[in-house]
Amino acid sequence: MITLYHLRRSRSERIAWLLEELGIDYHLECIDRVGGRYAPEMFRGVHPLGRAPVIRDGDLVIAESGAIVEYILARHGNDRFSIRSHEQDFAEYLYWFHYAEASLMLQLLRESALVRIVPEVDSHAGMDKIRQTTREHLEFIDNSLVGKSFIAGGRFTAADIMMLFPFTTLLEFLPGTLNLAAYPNIQTYVAGLCSRPAYCRALERADSLSKPQAGS
Repeated sequence: MITLYHLRRSRSERIAWLLEELGIDYHLECIDRVGGRYAPEMFRGVHPLGRAPVIRDGDLVIAESGAIVEYILARHGNDRFSIRSHEQDFAEYLYWFHYAEASLMLQLLRESALVRIVPEVDSHAGMDKIRQTTREHLEFIDNSLVGKSFIAGGRFTAADIMMLFPFTTLLEFLPGTLNLAAYPNIQTYVAGLCSRPAYCRALERADSLSKPQAGS
């Protein structure tokens, strides 16, 4: 049985959600943040970097949400929730799966870190460029979702699991960074994913606080 070491309100929500969608029985170890923000030191006993998520599958321990999702799909997915290399939409699926962390999350965290760390950050000329880049990402995603319920291939995939987190739980840690009021397709997309029964079960079981951030 897979064990998921789940830091509350973290990327490990992705893993619980995937396991619920697949109908795989799993053991959940819920771990609270220290001071509402940081992983406790005990997490280093699971993985040397002390970061979430981490799973244990037999003797194998794996970290990084994207790697875990790919591992679970390869070992336990039976071709569900992925697009295979011979299918027409494989490249689109692959792009969005990795874009979620490599581009979108990176940009959101960059802007948030500058706001928190740099005194009078709004007076720095470079901050306008940072915020413009964030808007460009949001416009790009919103335009890509025109007429779509899912981000790739016309069906629900792991790319959607990767893409949702920046628009839900992450925003609890980035107040004021995103305002989705101008992006109706993103709002509809987020609301649709958050209504999936497996997502609701995952959050209930993991005692998380994710919720759509539409218009805020």
